[in-house]
Amino acid sequence: MSGTGTESVAKAGTSSRQARLYLTRLDPWTVMKTAFVLSIGLAIVMIVATFLLWMLLSATGTFDSINSTISDLGGSGSTGVDVAGFLSFGRIMGFALLLAAFEIVLTSALATVTAAIYNITVGFTGGVEVTLSEDH
Repeated sequence: MSGTGTESVAKAGTSSRQARLYLTRLDPWTVMKTAFVLSIGLAIVMIVATFLLWMLLSATGTFDSINSTISDLGGSGSTGVDVAGFLSFGRIMGFALLLAAFEIVLTSALATVTAAIYNITVGFTGGVEVTLSEDH
């Protein structure tokens, strides 16, 4: 990232300094690395949340409750749908891992493309103005 157009502005009667910077370029490689690390953190949170939710539903007997409700609704001739078998731990965690991997790739790619688009359009927009201040 680079900034141009620094300008020092002092407030009357105070000892604070301010500088206005314009963000004129984002390095796509740096943006991709940052997005990759942040999306890995998000993927870990998503996997842990999936694990905890599945454990909670399993411990409270929710899957067995759903199975008994479905068999009660189906009557005596029902084939019996096994929700617990369909939503097994391995299947759910596999889906969560697949979704996390997709999220990592998609987030990294979209952030890099967004940085490249920002670099192209900054000539028209002038960039983003950031004001930095120092208070004593």
